[in-house]
Amino acid sequence: RAMEHDRAIEVYDIIRTIRDPEKPNTLEELEVVTESCVEVQEIGEDEYLVIIRFTPTVPHCSLATLIGLCLRIKLQRCLPFRHKLEIYISEGTHSTEEDINKQINDKERVAAAMENPNLREIVEQCVTEPD
Repeated sequence: RAMEHDRAIEVYDIIRTIRDPEKPNTLEELEVVTESCVEVQEIGEDEYLVIIRFTPTVPHCSLATLIGLCLRIKLQRCLPFRHKLEIYISEGTHSTEEDINKQINDKERVAAAMENPNLREIVEQCVTEPD
């Protein structure tokens, strides 16, 4: 279990510095993500299931999908171990959480979103580490 806990901290360290698409703050500062929102389970030899439950700043936040996208992109790039990634909105914190959960966990929809230059630019700005 210690290993899973270490992995969770590792995941959190990657996502806590993601910036909010509309504010200068990080997701950690806004409490969109906290250490306890990351869950890691070993699912195979050296492979882990990473589950993240984030809390949008406002219940009808149109940026929730975007934040989910930022989480996914940054983790795909930065996670040093093999993983499956599931990203959800904390239950009851968003009016269309089911739709958004489907969207941010659908590989094809994520790929399509990243092909949109405007969206991609926003995501890049949010996930790039400040100098």
